[in-house]
Amino acid sequence: MSTKTVVPARAAWSSVVRMGETLTITDLHGNQAVDFLVYDAHDTSVRYSAPDTIHAQGNIFLTTGSVLLSNEHTPLMTVLADDVGRHDTVGGACSKESNTLRYGHHTWSQHGCVDNFLAEGARHGLGKRDLVSNINWYMNVPVERDGTLGIVDGRSAPGLALTLRAERDVLVLVSNCPQINNPCNGFEPTAVEMTITGADA
Repeated sequence: MSTKTVVPARAAWSSVVRMGETLTITDLHGNQAVDFLVYDAHDTSVRYSAPDTIHAQGNIFLTTGSVLLSNEHTPLMTVLADDVGRHDTVGGACSKESNTLRYGHHTWSQHGCVDNFLAEGARHGLGKRDLVSNINWYMNVPVERDGTLGIVDGRSAPGLALTLRAERDVLVLVSNCPQINNPCNGFEPTAVEMTITGADA
């Protein structure tokens, strides 16, 4: 049994994914970044850790076989399948502050992923202190030779997807990125689809 939800452009989404269930994220129109956080559903002090995940796999990019580790170095979710081949762990979530710094004060009023995470997280008792470095599915953030990061056109295309398996009951928060000042969404955010499939499927 599966449940499908289309998350509109710029919107937030959250759900509990039970142990053994899978979550498939489908980029419906292509070149759309999906900011992602994951917590233990029963103890949200246990949450995704970028440093633990990067250190364990020896790579800053995520793809098939990558295990998302918690701040206790325990598995939260595993990437079972990936049509794209590389996803970002270091670019962070856009916010009013980062937009202003990067693109100018005229962007201050623009909605950002941090706003989405705070609003959606509040539904589960989470606040600003609970936000950590996030994953950016589909976002293309190459690291240059001098160590600087780029944000360039995404590697995805319409209909491409990735599938994660929950290794315990987890709470997933998503911001379907509203960024319009860099190419991470092709300057035009679009909808994505979330599909949760039961462990017995």
